[in-house]
Amino acid sequence: MNGLTIHEAAPITGWSPRMLRYIERVGLVEPARTAAGYRLYGPEQLQRLRTLRELLAQHGFGLAELGFALRLRDEPELRAAVDQWLDAVPERPAEVSPDDWLRWEQEKHQALLAAVNLREMEIA
Repeated sequence: MNGLTIHEAAPITGWSPRMLRYIERVGLVEPARTAAGYRLYGPEQLQRLRTLRELLAQHGFGLAELGFALRLRDEPELRAAVDQWLDAVPERPAEVSPDDWLRWEQEKHQALLAAVNLREMEIA
């Protein structure tokens, strides 16, 4: 066995076993696996975890944000959708008067939330 188990790596890296699993799940570190499926953290993974902690501390963001940045890099469709949203300028629909625009947006939001809640109830 050439590496540390998750419970050996946790105190060395300062990440809990739960966080190490999360870091793997979002694709930031990929430990090797034994034949039995146990994670093994070698020097490469330990270095990635150390520099990950430094990166997060230096720039003041979290694992979820870095995981999303990785998705943006790996998923062109997602990147295009985010770029499109960031570049979009809010525009009042032609059929809605300026005085009714706020109410119209509120009603759209309420309908969307109702649809989401209904879907969640159907799934549960």
